[in-house]
Amino acid sequence: MREILGRRLQRLRNRLQSLRPAPPQGDAPALLDAALTCATTWNWPVLPGVGRSGADSARCACPDPDCVVPGAHPFDPGLLAATTDPRMVSWWWANRAGAPILLATGGSAPCAVSLPAAAAARAVVRLDAEGMRLGPIVATPTRWSLLVAPYSLERLGEILYAKDHVPSSLRFHGEGGYLLLPPSPAIGGGQVRWEREPAGVGEIWLPEVEAVVDALVEESSGASGGGSRLAY
Repeated sequence: MREILGRRLQRLRNRLQSLRPAPPQGDAPALLDAALTCATTWNWPVLPGVGRSGADSARCACPDPDCVVPGAHPFDPGLLAATTDPRMVSWWWANRAGAPILLATGGSAPCAVSLPAAAAARAVVRLDAEGMRLGPIVATPTRWSLLVAPYSLERLGEILYAKDHVPSSLRFHGEGGYLLLPPSPAIGGGQVRWEREPAGVGEIWLPEVEAVVDALVEESSGASGGGSRLAY
């Protein structure tokens, strides 16, 4: 009987341990500073991601046990709470030190196009060679995201409808979307970083999506995942 009770007690301890919040990930002061820079220097609306839980920090803190973007999505607060108010930003990260930084894309905020890192690097080299002026670029170990001027879903649909092929490895972060920003922990390990950091104060210059989409489509066509005209 004691042996059975002992096993049950150990299982209970293990369960309680798994439900404990994860310790702060990454450099908490750096995340707060970065979130405030986004909100106050560049006027980008941000909010904290849900973060991770468990003793190994491997699981998303949201209720979905099969979450495919663990820690790196809005939950509480929701995406509509994104703000440039430094008081709110400071309060969030004071109470959730180490939370990832999410940019609410679209509206007056930047949008983005993301694709596999190797394909993105080729596209950037090509665009640079063509004399194209690019904006900030966010990088993780597996994907890069090029920030572009805000666009509507209708406008994006018209642009992509004219393409013969749109690879499914190409993703668009427009109005109602979000993007993980540096120096947040990356989804698959490592850290989000700036491949090209925003320069200046106030409104950051961004290219129009039409100016970069051809190179991104062509360079991502050879990436894994195939593609479809309707993959956007």
